[in-house]
Amino acid sequence: MSRILSGIQPSGALHLGNYFGMMQPAIALQERGEAFYFIADYHALTSVQNAARLREFTHGVALDFLACGLNPARACFFRQSDVPQVTELAWILSNVTPVPMLQNAHSYKDKTARGLPASAGLFTYPVLMAADILLYDSDLVPVGRDQKQHLEMTRDIAGKINELYGADLLKLPAPVIQETTAVVPGLDGQKMSKSYGNTIEIFLEEKALRKKVLGLKTDSTPLEAPKLTEDSTILALYRLVASPAEVEKMENEFRTGGVGYGEFKHRLFAAIWEYFAPMRARRAELLADAGAVERVLRAGAERARTVADSTLARVRKAVGLR
Repeated sequence: MSRILSGIQPSGALHLGNYFGMMQPAIALQERGEAFYFIADYHALTSVQNAARLREFTHGVALDFLACGLNPARACFFRQSDVPQVTELAWILSNVTPVPMLQNAHSYKDKTARGLPASAGLFTYPVLMAADILLYDSDLVPVGRDQKQHLEMTRDIAGKINELYGADLLKLPAPVIQETTAVVPGLDGQKMSKSYGNTIEIFLEEKALRKKVLGLKTDSTPLEAPKLTEDSTILALYRLVASPAEVEKMENEFRTGGVGYGEFKHRLFAAIWEYFAPMRARRAELLADAGAVERVLRAGAERARTVADSTLARVRKAVGLR
């Protein structure tokens, strides 16, 4: 049985990009193998440096992921920081990781260009990500296209360790990328991201969600005129949450004209609200049991530490630490 590994940062409220880019594929994959899914709170320290907010975001991610369908009976779900073995493995891996590899990381360049401080943590983010993956002998890693380079770096780092200390020491993982939903557009048409401030959160209140959707950026094409379907944020989001028949109807109306962007936005809002209705109900159930989320995370961490101990013992012996 393949072991599947994926993580998500608790850097704010989860949005449509998180759901369709990472969560939905991960939830589907939990039925196909042995899934290990973690909340990457160590990684979040590169951008969230307020203790109360980090705790709040971490709990929120756990709550939302469970509400969206993560099944703790099928997937091992845990906080990254509850398995501190990952930091030791990251240090071991850092000793074979070339600095030029880290300098060429697209994510580092993008984040520093957008004003995030160029900390050592941000620079060595790919090494910690490699440790996350390799610690659990992962076979498959669902990632967005923007994270594909990091997985390639993980394979390179594991290859260097194996070359030095033994061909079978660390397992080389393979990426699982859903090309059709790997990049979800935000309010401004760019990739939906908290760092861009263009997100549509999954569990917004109805009024707030409506306001965000109606605020989507569009061009000035008049109501009666045909509208471009290519690069339309409205259509791209609608395809994710509406039925094929509803999507076909909207696409035809784009091409023929006679319907304005305002109407299309109202339909998009209604489709998003309906799509996540069962998940809102499940979330309310979880909120009613104050200890439910913490029980899941603690049980997941215990299982994850057992696997981590086995891998780290193997690596320690190979490199000469024991």
